[in-house]
Amino acid sequence: MTASTDAAEANSALRSRVLVVDDSEDYRELIGEPLANEGFSVQTAVDGRDALERARSFQPDIIILDLGLPDMDGVEVCRRIRTFSDAYIVMLTARDDEVDKVVGLSVGADDYVTKPFSLRELVARIHAILRRPRATPDDESRRIGDLRIDRSARQVFVGDDPVELTRVEFDLLDALSENPRIVLTRAVLLERLFGPDWIGDDHVLDVHVSNLRRKLGDGGRAPKYVVTVRGVGYRMGTGS
Repeated sequence: MTASTDAAEANSALRSRVLVVDDSEDYRELIGEPLANEGFSVQTAVDGRDALERARSFQPDIIILDLGLPDMDGVEVCRRIRTFSDAYIVMLTARDDEVDKVVGLSVGADDYVTKPFSLRELVARIHAILRRPRATPDDESRRIGDLRIDRSARQVFVGDDPVELTRVEFDLLDALSENPRIVLTRAVLLERLFGPDWIGDDHVLDVHVSNLRRKLGDGGRAPKYVVTVRGVGYRMGTGS
């Protein structure tokens, strides 16, 4: 890691607030203390209701959210947070269960980590999330068939119907629609969505593609908008 990268991560940390939600005091300390030492502003919550209150008052940039909370599960907490916050959400699960991961991402989580995990890996993912490239605000509006993408407002419509997308789903659609005839490899998309230093299971890309297709009504054997190019990656369809 270069000195410039270290400096960039330090500056990013100093500007960022992290909420750690876990009913285990050991995990709250394991995650929270190293992040505080790196310059993050850290608060913790012990259950779902506490998490919702602190998410409103603290307004975190990133939420580390355990799936197994005593009063309500992390999926429900994530769903409720998404009604008022655009914070990045990383789900923690004690089970290496694909269903948990799919459900968590479908309600607006950005990433997931399975317990037990490497603290170094979790911190690296947090830094990678903060370095994610954002679309440059402009007045550009893209149309593909009945699909309209308003990049400046980060809104999507199919026909006249608005489509509610998570941050990652919008960025995925934005990347594919930027050059509709170009096939983007899985590696390129992962870097575009999660930054150049992202590490983790690339299955997360498939989950976000599946969620995006479902929300666009783009299922079936011949998707109109998000087309799979087997062995390579994905490209934008023609909308017809």
